[in-house]
Amino acid sequence: MTTRNQQLTEVFVEVADSLIDDFDVIDFLQKLSVRCVELLDVAAVGILLADDHDRLHILAASDEETRLLELFALQHDQGPCVECYGDGRPRIGVSLTDPAALMRWPQFTRSAQDTGFVATNALPLRLRGRVIGALSLFQNSPDPLGEPDLQLAQALADVATIAILQQRTLAQSEAERDQLQYALNSRVLIEQVKGILAERWQISIDEAFSIFRAYARAHSRKLSELAREVAEGRQDTDSIRAYNARTPRPRT
Repeated sequence: MTTRNQQLTEVFVEVADSLIDDFDVIDFLQKLSVRCVELLDVAAVGILLADDHDRLHILAASDEETRLLELFALQHDQGPCVECYGDGRPRIGVSLTDPAALMRWPQFTRSAQDTGFVATNALPLRLRGRVIGALSLFQNSPDPLGEPDLQLAQALADVATIAILQQRTLAQSEAERDQLQYALNSRVLIEQVKGILAERWQISIDEAFSIFRAYARAHSRKLSELAREVAEGRQDTDSIRAYNARTPRPRT
């Protein structure tokens, strides 16, 4: 219980740190997805946001397999997260071994099972009735999440929404969409750079992203800015790898 309370305190400290004019929304959501796995009885987490065409895109995931699964689901425009975003209602305790789920979301369900998941939950990212995305929670166990975990999960989803829409009002919808669109565009660039670094360094994408993030945080750099420099050849990637080889990695 003490450890859980400490982790919750750290989450809200991170949220408080994000309530400034200029913060890295992608890095914040990445940390939050990892925190969700630490705090909740789930195996993996994905955070999805909608673009200005109301299509969902994954912005953060606790691991690479979850990211790929979510991308697969969105490609086929199906799955609990897609429906949760559509109507703003949670999808709780969805059994991925249920024939009804297979019939409703065939591609998503098969891919999830192949990844080792047997149940999933989707919670809306919402503020005052406005839904901007969804939080996806995957389980390796068929046991449903308890009410305390569900309440905490929704609270974390609400916290993520507040951080994303920080210092904005509902009347500033156009500015909010611009902010989200910029984050989505930045994520595409970061995904490309993750692949470049993984291939260049001959390591996994997860390892490459971990090294990349650690370097960015240690040098107070935004992930999107550093990724752009790598993509444009203005950042020496050997120095990123060398720095992390001699420096202990910070906590996620």
